[in-house]
Amino acid sequence: MLRCIELAKKGLGTTYPNPLVGSVIVHENKIIGEGWHQKSGQAHAEVIAINSVKNKALLKTSTIYVGLEPCSHFGKTPPCADLIIASGIKKVVVGSLDPNPKVAGRGIKKLLEAGCKVKVGVLDNECDDLNKRFFTFHQKKRPYIFLKWAETADGFIAPKNEMRNETKPVWITNEFSRQLVHKMRAEEQAILVGTNTVLHDNPSLNVRDWAGANPVRIVIDRNLKIPNTVSVFDADSKTIIFNEKENRTLGNLDFEKIDFSEKIPPQICSALFRRDIQSVIIEGGAKTLQSFIDADLWDEAFVFGGNISFGEGIKAPLCKGVLISEKKIKNDSFRIFKNPNSW
Repeated sequence: MLRCIELAKKGLGTTYPNPLVGSVIVHENKIIGEGWHQKSGQAHAEVIAINSVKNKALLKTSTIYVGLEPCSHFGKTPPCADLIIASGIKKVVVGSLDPNPKVAGRGIKKLLEAGCKVKVGVLDNECDDLNKRFFTFHQKKRPYIFLKWAETADGFIAPKNEMRNETKPVWITNEFSRQLVHKMRAEEQAILVGTNTVLHDNPSLNVRDWAGANPVRIVIDRNLKIPNTVSVFDADSKTIIFNEKENRTLGNLDFEKIDFSEKIPPQICSALFRRDIQSVIIEGGAKTLQSFIDADLWDEAFVFGGNISFGEGIKAPLCKGVLISEKKIKNDSFRIFKNPNSW
């Protein structure tokens, strides 16, 4: 099962809206086939693993391991449970049950009814964590939410407005930390910022220092005051603009109206759920980040620490989470916190 998890991780960032799944086929304690789901619409892990077995006669006396319950419904591809049955495999070991209502135990039921021996729950905690985005989306009806910010040694996220250079960004962290941020963007479906971040920093919110697809860009712009010349309105990727004035689509720009007299984060989460977005990075600024923290709508926080000081400016968000990881990136620090309420 550990090998299933290892394989599944290769699909991070490319399988949405599908989960991360790896599969291994074992005959007499030897792996004879393996595979992982690589992209939505393409073959599932079980299909690739079965097809990779050179001697198909061995399948009848083999065991298939899969990190997530085999699907039982027709989507873009046929049901994996049917293929397992048709291949003659009689022993199936599963990590997690699928929370998707279209599956949710039906795959296991189909295998059992066909005479397969099925064992469920092997390394289920590890398999659940692997698909934390997929599970949160289906169980909580919202995306998995990552908070991300960089703060100075004296606890500021940005300098005072008058200290900002309109043509040159103020970097708190080094180029290696910034490359890691681009890797994160390539792994998640969407990235969100507020109006002030766009006006002050003009970010592109794309993947430049890492291989991968650009995330969907999300901007909160209540009064639509951001000029159409900013980078997030270019044609590089889809951009959603939450505002209080209009609903319309203009090329790759999608304007969605929400009620700014009510709490913003829950409305955004509901809208992203309707759009099948399973994960989002909230990149700021401080007001936007704090609004999601105060609404308790976050799962992990990525906090980069630089060794420079501003003396004054915009304070970093106040976030009470459990520290689960800490490391150095040259002279920067990188800490990951988890919201205990997301477990």
